[in-house]
Amino acid sequence: MENYRFLLFVDISFILMLGMSLSSIAANNDRKAKGEYLPTSNHHSILQQVIMGSSVADTLIRSYKRSFNGFAANLTEDEAKKLASMKEVVSIFPNRILHLHTTRSWDFMGFNNPVRGNPNIESNVIIGVIDTGIWPESPSFSDEGFGPAPKKWKGACRGGKNFTCNNKIIGARFYLSNGSARDEVGHGTHTASTAAGNEVKGASFFGLAQGTARGGVPSARIAVYKVCTADGCEDVDILAAFDDAIADGVDILTVSLGSNNQVDLFNDPIAIGSFHAMKKGILTLNSAGNDGGRGEFTVSSVAPWVISVAASTTDRKFIDNVVLGNGKTLTGFSVNSFSPRGIKLPIVYGRDVSRNCSELFSGLCYKSCLDRHLVEGKITLCDLLAGNLEAHHAGAAGSILLNGNNVDNVSFVMALPAVALNQKDYTMVKSYVNSAKRPVAEILKSETIKDLYSPVVAKFSSLGPNSIVPDILKPDITAPGVDILAAFSPIAPPSGLPGDNRHVKYNVISGTSMSCPHAAAVAAYVKTHHPAWSPSAIQSAIMTTAWPMDKSKNPHGEISYGSGHINPVKAIDPGLVYEAFEEDYIKLMCSLGYSPDNIKKVSGDNSSCPEISESVPARDLNYPSLTASLPANKSFTVTFHRTVKNVGFANSTYKAEVSPNPELKVEVVPDVLSFKALEERKSFNVTVSGRALDAVSRLSATLIWSDGRHVVRSPILVQALTLEP
Repeated sequence: MENYRFLLFVDISFILMLGMSLSSIAANNDRKAKGEYLPTSNHHSILQQVIMGSSVADTLIRSYKRSFNGFAANLTEDEAKKLASMKEVVSIFPNRILHLHTTRSWDFMGFNNPVRGNPNIESNVIIGVIDTGIWPESPSFSDEGFGPAPKKWKGACRGGKNFTCNNKIIGARFYLSNGSARDEVGHGTHTASTAAGNEVKGASFFGLAQGTARGGVPSARIAVYKVCTADGCEDVDILAAFDDAIADGVDILTVSLGSNNQVDLFNDPIAIGSFHAMKKGILTLNSAGNDGGRGEFTVSSVAPWVISVAASTTDRKFIDNVVLGNGKTLTGFSVNSFSPRGIKLPIVYGRDVSRNCSELFSGLCYKSCLDRHLVEGKITLCDLLAGNLEAHHAGAAGSILLNGNNVDNVSFVMALPAVALNQKDYTMVKSYVNSAKRPVAEILKSETIKDLYSPVVAKFSSLGPNSIVPDILKPDITAPGVDILAAFSPIAPPSGLPGDNRHVKYNVISGTSMSCPHAAAVAAYVKTHHPAWSPSAIQSAIMTTAWPMDKSKNPHGEISYGSGHINPVKAIDPGLVYEAFEEDYIKLMCSLGYSPDNIKKVSGDNSSCPEISESVPARDLNYPSLTASLPANKSFTVTFHRTVKNVGFANSTYKAEVSPNPELKVEVVPDVLSFKALEERKSFNVTVSGRALDAVSRLSATLIWSDGRHVVRSPILVQALTLEP
């Protein structure tokens, strides 16, 4: 019988009686030197009751007991069923593989040096990075000028062989078999430095994008939790990282990884881990995903207690030019660091230099399709952006590529001189190749230009709606995630391709993986100014102070960018905040029809649904955005109930304003909120009505509360949504 990996959580109420006495033991004795967990006697005894034909030592993978209680084990289906029936077991689910969502950006948002706060206060904030590890010797992580770790820090430096922490990287752990928290991929180094890297002057990618590289909160501390390789990240390791990070005492968690689809909250390790973090006052930020090319319903980060971050452009764009033998110069996209040699090289079309593939696959320059003897020293013409991989592998001297719609306006680091062209210009090159006797071209080195059209959500950035919690808008926010220069691992190929033997300290990467640490840095910045604020208050501040995005440039509207573009300068002074807490999220899951067992999978305890929850719709979660999913082809009237807390001026009066939409009638009652004290709360209702919506259509408006100084924005979205049962 085949064995599977299962994650199991035991009844937290039973374990809590042991947890207090075990906490100090857990910190010192629960781990082997290589980073694996040792079993508790309780986990050992539970497994002994069900395993057949193997020992506990061979079955148990890892125990979780620092911040929540459970373990991972290799089990047969029959063994898993037996465990699930035990009274002390809260939940059990299979282990999965998740994936990574892979300088100028801070200045683009107006977040430059004079704006930032007190470095001494900032250095008390700890950002936990759950990723591929870190390259500790990077100048971005030097601890020059840093004092000892904050007194609240309870973690450790267990980075493994040849890894040393300092007063900047104050903690490191790994959960993989390679024995080190050192980053061999570059992804984790890039995200960590984007969030909290030091200021490093003269940073560039082979002279491109030269300037000062820095994170959003360069004085903050970093704690690293290595859970991923280039091949992916296992649920079992992600949960272990959350378990440690919560107990270690991080303030903010940035998680640039996730599933390729939307899954129920009780099957999502990031939703589960972040729920436990939220209970301890820690806000988690998660990349929305890079599957926007597949269309709607692709955002993978859907939990309301997590900030889901989309990716958008900045005002810096990387371009590249190719000069054809007929004198025409065409402009495309790439990060091409190779200087031209002043000579034009022959162009060959993939279809004409293949001996073992169909015309379709050879034209795409598909894997193993190009004949090395026919392409060496030549520029290959490929009908697919990814054809660059095969061109490089086959020894081509360069490549001209067709840029797909889902990566338009995005430049990728190339392992050889290459340029990606739009359909019109690519067709022009094809015509030239077909008509010229000896078609030749020269690909120039990339350059950067000002992009006055930004910010625009990247086409690869995953889209809503949220099929798991349809009345919660996801993504929540967008942030810079296109062509981001940040620190990198010098042992990782900058293009990600085998055979790319260049070594760099800084690299240019795109993805929601890059936007997520931007948002995490802003959350940390808010935390420095308001250390006592709840995770939901910080989330609200970030969402309600966001820049409005231009719908004419972003045709998918709110389901692509949520509340708008992150605005770090305004986020520290939002005026009003919407707050939600553990019990509110439990009610939300009850309203979704989750069974008590499924709710326990998320909460880890015996939380139950109050009787009133049946009449409380999910849209009444006190969320900073207002979303209602409604039946198609029926006129509608829907009401949202919200409560705001005053964090601006003690004596203040806010007036409601709604952006006009001729197809919606929006009424706010009351439309004036008068506050007499800080932290005073006021409630209001928003009623939205309109005519029938066509299937899979949506309408939006914006609610603004303003006291003359603060502008508190919330998107209102009504959508006709038909979900499969």
